[in-house]
Amino acid sequence: MEQQLKSELTQQVILDKAFDIFYKNGFESTTVAMVMEATKLSKGAFYHHFTNKKELVLAVIAQKVKKRIYDSMILPLYTDGDVPEVLKHVFSNRIRSFSEAEKRSGCPANNLINEIGDTEPAYQIALRKIIDEWKAALVALLEKGKRSGNIKNNINSDAVAIYLIGAFEGVRGLRKLYHNDEIFEDYLSAVNTYITQLS
Repeated sequence: MEQQLKSELTQQVILDKAFDIFYKNGFESTTVAMVMEATKLSKGAFYHHFTNKKELVLAVIAQKVKKRIYDSMILPLYTDGDVPEVLKHVFSNRIRSFSEAEKRSGCPANNLINEIGDTEPAYQIALRKIIDEWKAALVALLEKGKRSGNIKNNINSDAVAIYLIGAFEGVRGLRKLYHNDEIFEDYLSAVNTYITQLS
């Protein structure tokens, strides 16, 4: 039992450091050696947990990137209340919660999508699963809003969900490019107006 716990902790250290390095330096420029140097672990420890860099990336996507999006953008959608206000709250809260480092570095999921999303089917599938879950949560909320009468019945929930995700991911990239918080303020003004028009 103690050995299993130690093994799990070691794996978590590797995932944490790998996520940080991928986020800071990008996927292509990150090597297994860089991750091992950051963890102060041996190569043997790495290869005990991961057979190669691809397996590490898939674990980072599944355990680190997915958790960030789930905790901040998916889970808060499963709440009661006026649907347009829930949407405004979720998107506004996330934008306003970013640290300076997160503003500077952009969205980890979007960074991976742009860098490696079309290079390997396994990466595509892993990243799509996250976006699909996010979209499904938005669609479920919008459909609930239709039933309760605070979202128009004629809106296309799938299209709105894709628009909201795309706009959010896009503004993360623009903020990264411009280094200017006014980008976020303009986004919030526009997205809140758009959400209001859904009701």
